[in-house]
Amino acid sequence: MSMASTFAIPFDTLAFVKKLETAGVPSAQAKALSGVLQKVEECRLQELATRGDILRLEKEIELAKTELQKEISVSVANAKTEIIKWVVGMGVVILGGMMTINRLFPPIQAYYPPLAQELRQPVPSPQVQVPPAPPTPTRQ
Repeated sequence: MSMASTFAIPFDTLAFVKKLETAGVPSAQAKALSGVLQKVEECRLQELATRGDILRLEKEIELAKTELQKEISVSVANAKTEIIKWVVGMGVVILGGMMTINRLFPPIQAYYPPLAQELRQPVPSPQVQVPPAPPTPTRQ
């Protein structure tokens, strides 16, 4: 879309040509120079962004942002699934390895003696009164 057709160029070519003629520039050259300056202004205006251009770009940016957020959320979900699969798989491999090692090299049956008895004196039982033994005859 040509912006020159939608915007009026704020350049008075007639006044410019009259100034050049009063400065001593021939009329044909002054008109040619004003045409060149007009083309330069048109090119500059084509490079300017309008409010509509900015709004269109903002919409495109929002659309791209939304699409990118969707892709990121799908990627994160896939990454979580892959991590869970990997962790569960590694757990199974480790447990299988431990069971294999346990079967190939069974643990040594160690003898552990029972714990030692406490070294306290037994509690004395209630004393039963035993009558004294009769004196034994002694030899003289």
